[in-house]
Amino acid sequence: MGRNHGPRRWPGYAGLRLTKVRFGSITSIFSRSATPPLVVWQRAPALRIALFSLGALIGLLAFYIVYELGRYNAGYDRQAAAEQRTELAVQIEHLEKSNREMRTKLAEADTIRVGRAREQAQVARDIGDLQAQVGRQSQELAFYRGVVAQAATALGVKIEQLRVSAGARPNEYTVHMALVRSGRAESEASGTVQMSLDGTLAGAARTLDLAALTGGRQRELRFGFRYFQDFAQDVTLPAGFKPDHLAVEVQSSRKDVAPLSQTFLWTVENPP
Repeated sequence: MGRNHGPRRWPGYAGLRLTKVRFGSITSIFSRSATPPLVVWQRAPALRIALFSLGALIGLLAFYIVYELGRYNAGYDRQAAAEQRTELAVQIEHLEKSNREMRTKLAEADTIRVGRAREQAQVARDIGDLQAQVGRQSQELAFYRGVVAQAATALGVKIEQLRVSAGARPNEYTVHMALVRSGRAESEASGTVQMSLDGTLAGAARTLDLAALTGGRQRELRFGFRYFQDFAQDVTLPAGFKPDHLAVEVQSSRKDVAPLSQTFLWTVENPP
């Protein structure tokens, strides 16, 4: 009955001891990790760039504000300047429109001027042609009058026609003249022809004979024909000489035939 019992052990002692050991281990673990590790954070370069850009933008804004305040204190009105620029732009637009209208009118005036010049040139050519035609008809009329008025027994020489054409060089011309018999052509008519040109030189009246017109090569023209004879005499006018009338004198070698004198208007056919 008597049992030797040793120290009394509680039934849950072993479990309590194990719990302590486990609790101590967990505590040691937490004690070792109680101090957090040191972490070094580095600022990104983008942040520094953003801060620098923001500072520069703020600096520029401040500079602009100071600039505007300076202009305002100096009396500069931004709204008035804008209105003035608008007014000047409107004036420029009006001036450009007026300039375009003036250029259009100038082009129309130039067109009208060119048209009038052409019309005047055409009228001048027509007048010249009409004058030449009238001159030829007058010569023909004078010729036929002379033929009709000439007596049956009379024997003479008449100028059938005379015309002037331009030469190859300036101031050079050719006088074309046709002589015919007025009356019966039973014998040959002979004689001489004298020419003289009336005009102005340097504002003074001057008369040039055939010797002056031919440079001394000819003083008169000789004719000898039975029915008719044509002449084509080249003449040269002095520089600046303005011809007016050409006088022609036909002298027959027969004493009983009176000389013939006739004046013609100096009209050049197809001038250069």
